[in-house]
Amino acid sequence: MIAFIRGKVAAYGTDWIIVENNGIGWQMSYPHTADLRLNSDVSVYTYMHVTENDVSLFGFESQEEKELFLRLISVKGLGPKTAMNMLAHSGYSTVIMAIEEGNVAALKKMPGIGAKSASQIVLDLKGKLVAAPVKASANTPQYPPEIQDALEGLKGLGFKPAELTPAASKMLETPGKTTAEYIRIGLQFLNR
Repeated sequence: MIAFIRGKVAAYGTDWIIVENNGIGWQMSYPHTADLRLNSDVSVYTYMHVTENDVSLFGFESQEEKELFLRLISVKGLGPKTAMNMLAHSGYSTVIMAIEEGNVAALKKMPGIGAKSASQIVLDLKGKLVAAPVKASANTPQYPPEIQDALEGLKGLGFKPAELTPAASKMLETPGKTTAEYIRIGLQFLNR
């Protein structure tokens, strides 16, 4: 099995990417094509789906996203193309949040998901997804993706949501940093 491919973006479309690696172009479904640039370096975590009539490669931005995809396709009646469309349309955090909150209505808004599928997803996966994102409520501000990812990482280290709100405020004071830099800022703030 191909676990990941590291190379350059040779081409991409609305839902696919070709990664050139050692003279071989690997074409796969990919949910984040809006973030790509031609000839940029990329690492893509992959899943190879083999059926009687087809061999397909699916690519993911992170190992966590790939794990969520694998959990989704374990749900009866949910195929890899539908799971990929869910991630492309809604994103990793939104999918996990909808499942963990048992929000069938939010799941039904995702492409290819009806009432029966949404209920089955919640039944099979609720409470089983690790590294769930920091939950947002109506009065919780939406942070830039790098800060949101940093907050999820800090939550995974055991920090409570009440501790993360002031840490997020501190991160917002220095815009334009990477997720790793925001984690360092958060740790410095929380360990003071």
